[in-house]
Amino acid sequence: MSQNLKPLDPTSSPRAMLGAELRHHREKKGMSQNELGKPLFVSGALIGMLEIGVRKMQPEFAAKFDEIFGTEDFFLRNCEVLKKSQYPDHFAEAAEAEATAVMIKQYAPLLIPGLLQTEAYARAVFRAYNPTATEEEIDELVKARLQRAKLLAHPTLPTVWVVLDEAALRRAVGGSAVMAEALRHITGLMRRHRIIVQVLSFGAGAHAAMGGALKLMEFDDAPRLAYLDGLASGQLLDDPAAVRRYVLAYDLLGASALSPEASLALMESVAEDYAHEDQQP
Repeated sequence: MSQNLKPLDPTSSPRAMLGAELRHHREKKGMSQNELGKPLFVSGALIGMLEIGVRKMQPEFAAKFDEIFGTEDFFLRNCEVLKKSQYPDHFAEAAEAEATAVMIKQYAPLLIPGLLQTEAYARAVFRAYNPTATEEEIDELVKARLQRAKLLAHPTLPTVWVVLDEAALRRAVGGSAVMAEALRHITGLMRRHRIIVQVLSFGAGAHAAMGGALKLMEFDDAPRLAYLDGLASGQLLDDPAAVRRYVLAYDLLGASALSPEASLALMESVAEDYAHEDQQP
């Protein structure tokens, strides 16, 4: 092997590092993204998403890259680093893509989205999901969720626009005090102009996303992705036709939902109701 390649450091954005190596070797060989995609029967757009770390490199792709570039088992070996995620397997790729998105649009039908959850709310959710887990296991899950929420520490990026079903406001996850804190956290972010939230009220009736939760992610230099969330399962989609269908569904949701101003007023009112309930003897 002509290159002196070292294993990637798993503490330093391994997916982005492996993508950078892929781009380096592709450009060194004088290949376009489309040309590299052909022997793998994938599009040049997918190669681009691998290079910027939006999509996860699969072992069969890594083996082919090693064959094309003559890098022995470098790419295949470092795929093992990408498996070391703090998130469940069905969500790991979506979470890592989320970290590079410039815009996140999400419809949440039952729960406050993970990015907007407080520690107490997240703990109540994970305990409901894992009733026999140890406190240490729950602590690790909560820690990972709060780590994701640090995306909002940046004053403007990513743009986050959530359509929150009224059911998520009315279901008292963790009790009245937890819900009052959770809703005030969201309204605080709205008042600081950090996020956009619309409530889809019960009065809206049937709507375009009654099938379940939906997340759309947009990037500066990669195609949009859609993520469909289910019970201990998830599906990340990059097919343009499918993504367009979900974009339309989200746009229809926004048209049916309350305005951000009316949504803010409703959430503040519901938070006050929860706070009042918590103060009752």
